[in-house]
Amino acid sequence: MYIDVVPNRSSPPAVLLRESSREGGKIRKRTLANLSALPPDAVEVLRRALKGEKLVPAGELLQVERSTPHGHVAAVLGTIRRLGLDQVLGTKRSPERDRVLAMVVARVLAPDSKLATARGLGEESAFSSLSDALCLEGVSADSLYRALDWLVERQPAIEGRLAAKHLREGTLLLYDVTSTYLEGRRCPLAAHGYSRDGKPGKMQLVFGLLTTPEGCPVAVEVFAGNTADPATLASAIRKARERFGLKRVVWVADRGLLTKERIEAELRPEADFGWITALRAPAVQALYAEGVLQLSLFDEQDLAEIHSSALPGERLVACRNPHLGAERARKREALLAATEKELDKIAKAVARERGPLRGAEKIGVRVGRVLGRFKMGKHFRYEITDTAFSFERDPDRIEDEARLDGIYVIRTTVPKEEMTAEAAVVAYKSLAQVERAFRSSKTDLDVRPLHHHTELRVRAHIFLCMLAYYVEWHLRRSLAPLLFQDHDRAAAAGQRTSVVARAEISPAARRKKARGRTEEGLPVHSFRTLMAELATATRTRVRVGEHTFDKLAHLTPLQERALQLLEVPWR
Repeated sequence: MYIDVVPNRSSPPAVLLRESSREGGKIRKRTLANLSALPPDAVEVLRRALKGEKLVPAGELLQVERSTPHGHVAAVLGTIRRLGLDQVLGTKRSPERDRVLAMVVARVLAPDSKLATARGLGEESAFSSLSDALCLEGVSADSLYRALDWLVERQPAIEGRLAAKHLREGTLLLYDVTSTYLEGRRCPLAAHGYSRDGKPGKMQLVFGLLTTPEGCPVAVEVFAGNTADPATLASAIRKARERFGLKRVVWVADRGLLTKERIEAELRPEADFGWITALRAPAVQALYAEGVLQLSLFDEQDLAEIHSSALPGERLVACRNPHLGAERARKREALLAATEKELDKIAKAVARERGPLRGAEKIGVRVGRVLGRFKMGKHFRYEITDTAFSFERDPDRIEDEARLDGIYVIRTTVPKEEMTAEAAVVAYKSLAQVERAFRSSKTDLDVRPLHHHTELRVRAHIFLCMLAYYVEWHLRRSLAPLLFQDHDRAAAAGQRTSVVARAEISPAARRKKARGRTEEGLPVHSFRTLMAELATATRTRVRVGEHTFDKLAHLTPLQERALQLLEVPWR
């Protein structure tokens, strides 16, 4: 028996179930049924059954072997390749380079220990699609450590390629330092120093980050934990001059880094190296006492250029921000109140009848501890004897400081012809980009705490985190329309009345924040939740009979838009 399709003039063809037989030398056909009324799928099933094919339920024939998160991996790895970071690490492919790329992707998506990362890159784990994309085999914690050793050996060359890609002669270079803490005491770089993470009992290390004016990281250097911030500047200047070959740049650094001593020792000899920083509070007070800085300058404006004989050859830009002044006044009053509360406890301990606190030395130790904690000692007058303690605020000192609330002074050697006063203020404020890099490295990328014991491994870990932030920085810029951040900075800058005034967000960003939706109606996300949303786009291994193939999930509108913004194909 077989199915035959017979033309039927102007009508649809007839679908007939027939049988054929041979009688003598002739073939005879007999129609058994007319199947024209059956759906085409049913006719096809009957046709295949008549041919002898074994038909089984679709669920038994098609099996899903595994389904792994893939969208977030595709987004980050695709961005790395679009940026050419894989070529920056090394033009020739090698197992070590691929493992470094895998650690960078894992650090952006799910920062963890090297052991946990190695497990995640296993055959049945969270980053198995990453292992397949990079053709990784036999990934272990030891192999990742060897990849770190490979990476730190090539750090100078990699930073040189990044600098060639992002830096040009005459550019601004942002530089700042931070500290983080280590677990253990075996690392030669570990030392007791100032802790910015609130871990003063832990051993520290210091690292300095060099970025473009937009905050894109280019280089990082690690120092011992007891290294003073200004002492790190010489290494950064030497790196820019000798390794990057830059002859004319403008350094932008905080007032704690560009001290008078460092400027004279490191920057004055370099005639083509300019700088932008700010004066410390005592120097601002000195300008006021000298009469150079007058409050009347700000009657009709919030920015004015002044000159001082104490700083020859430098431009001084005095700024007054009322919002900053109000915040400083509020903070000072809160600290004064907290100091008074603690000092009052000491006064009561000295005056109590039962078991009073006695001895000028003991009382002084407790008073010094309080004043050191709140840094308000200059605003109090106090008297200590063996049997008495009294204190009061010093209104004159408080008034002297309050008079200059909200006033700061930018100092620079860049001439007016090359940079306006407003541009100098904007350049100094751009140091916030480096601070943002430090926050992201510590909170999102888990640069801390460090558990490595050797100096090279510590340096490699910090450099790996810098590379991960390099990728995240580009991801955030591309995905800004979908994130809770301002994606229309040009409009925000256009509505700003002054560079000194507090920055405002653009109308588009304000609408996005209020509605929780983009202009396209898509939900707005944080960076982490958007990566989690992309992870739901899976890659599924399907088996049909003896054959297997990979099937990508259908993208949601949000996922499709994200990959479109990243210019990453879905594959």
